[in-house]
Amino acid sequence: MDKINVIGAGAWGTALATVAKRAGRDVTLWARETAVVDAINEQHRNTLFLPDVALNPGIVATDDLATAAIADALLLVVPAQFLRATCEALAPHLADNTPVVICAKGIEMASGALMNEVVEAVLPGRPLAALSGPTFAIEVARELPTGVTLASDDTALGHRLSQALGTPRFRAYHSPDLVGAEIGGAVKNVLAIACGIVEGKGLGDNARATLITRGLVEMARLCAAKGGNPETLMGLSGIGDLTLTCNAMQSRNFSLGVALGQGRTLKEILGERNSVAEGVDTAGAISALADKLSVDMPICRAVQAVVHGGARIDETVATLLARPIGADSPFQAMGQS
Repeated sequence: MDKINVIGAGAWGTALATVAKRAGRDVTLWARETAVVDAINEQHRNTLFLPDVALNPGIVATDDLATAAIADALLLVVPAQFLRATCEALAPHLADNTPVVICAKGIEMASGALMNEVVEAVLPGRPLAALSGPTFAIEVARELPTGVTLASDDTALGHRLSQALGTPRFRAYHSPDLVGAEIGGAVKNVLAIACGIVEGKGLGDNARATLITRGLVEMARLCAAKGGNPETLMGLSGIGDLTLTCNAMQSRNFSLGVALGQGRTLKEILGERNSVAEGVDTAGAISALADKLSVDMPICRAVQAVVHGGARIDETVATLLARPIGADSPFQAMGQS
């Protein structure tokens, strides 16, 4: 684990490169944009995606996947909908025994596949893990204290990765539940859009707290249906990430929801951004997956209806509030509305 390379030089990929470097690793950061590669190598700063953070001069950027693939472990930090294509491009260059750590949070729109299912299909047999949890890239890059889940069903690999990436201010806790960690990371982005809409509409803190809690129920249902352990969602990759993302304007998904709640259109909001709000695409993917698995996820479906179906927010909120009242606990409510 001496050399840990990062595929994807957005804000989060750049922040994880700083983590690996602080942990004493040799780090190469792959970027698609030539301007980003040049800025990192010459100015030691990602001027496009993380401009306010000075990077360790030892972090080397490249736009050559073959070079980036030579590593003791590889962190995949590209947007969820681009993960399959990235893995396909990596496949000819990646050794069979190189551990792959998924750092994208989402569900593939075209297939309904979780990120680990995408990687396993394109890069079969590679040791696999997922890194998830409550993380704003700028805070991680500035070395503010952060805790994450590092999930792998290979316990030895999970511990090796936790030790390789961990520092006193970046604590990586191992979980054996890859599916649960991925479900938490994907669903929370959709719920964050919903919470942002609540904020933008001025519906109050009580409403947001209720939505977060009932959203956790939906998360637990989908986790169980996919074979994960709902108790995983009581950790950093579940309630931790959900709490952070649903309560801060730093969250791309929450801030997008706020703008929607204030009456702006999705096209207007996305046109102003150079970063990805994963919840937009994941809302559709989750709704389709919930249909396939017969899982009741009314909040996620409501976000899908607003974002992609042209549903009016006031009418959608009224429909949610008119639903029958079920059990309170996420575990009691697994099979209820």
